Amino acid sequence: MHENQVLAVRVLSGSKRWLRAIFALCALSIMAANAAYASDEQLVPTGRITTSIESAPSESPQVANVAAVLWQQFRVARREATLIAQAVLSAANEYAVSPVLLLAVIATESGFDRQAVSVAGAEGLMQILPTAHPQVLASGKDLTEPAENVRIGSSILREYLDASGGDLGAALKRYSGGGKGYAQRVAFHMRQFSASLHTPPEDAVKVALVRSP
Repeated sequence: MHENQVLAVRVLSGSKRWLRAIFALCALSIMAANAAYASDEQLVPTGRITTSIESAPSESPQVANVAAVLWQQFRVARREATLIAQAVLSAANEYAVSPVLLLAVIATESGFDRQAVSVAGAEGLMQILPTAHPQVLASGKDLTEPAENVRIGSSILREYLDASGGDLGAALKRYSGGGKGYAQRVAFHMRQFSASLHTPPEDAVKVALVRSP
C-alpha cells in the first residue's frame, strides 16, 4: 500500500472513531439524565471569545456570547446573530435539545442564512420542508423568521430523537433525508461550537434529556 493510501486510511479511521465516541457519549448522557436542561450555565465562555456585540438591556449574557461567535466566526450581521442566538437558546430550553447541536445543524443546513431555499424547497435556517410537514403549511408560519424556523426545526429534531430512542445518528439521518456524510458534518460543527463556547465535551454531546412531567 502506498504511503498516501496509508495516511488516508489512518485519517478516515480516526474520524470514524471520533464520531463513534460522540454518539456513544450521547447515548450515555441520555440514559443518565434525569434533570432539566441547564443551558444558561453551559454557554458562558471563559474569556477566549471577545463579545463584539453590545448587550441590549433585555439581552442575556448567554445570548450575547452565542451571537458573538456567530458574528466573529460566521460573519452573521450583529442584529441577525442576536435574533438567531435568542431563537436557538429558547428552542433548546423548550425542547430539551443541546444548543450546540442546534447551532451545528443550522451551520450544516443553511450556514445561518435565513433566506436559504434548497432545490427541494426546504426553507430557512433549519431548512424546513413544508411539503414534508403539512402542519407548517397549515399554520402559515413565515419560515424566514429565525424564531419560527428554529422552533419548528427543533420540534422536528426532538420528535426524531424520541422516535429513535435518543440515537443521534438515526435522528440526524432522518432529519437530513438520508444525506451522505450529514452526521459527520454536524459532528464537526458541534466540536467547533463546543470549543468556541467552552462547553465541556460531555455537555456538548448532551443532545436530549428526559423532560420533566
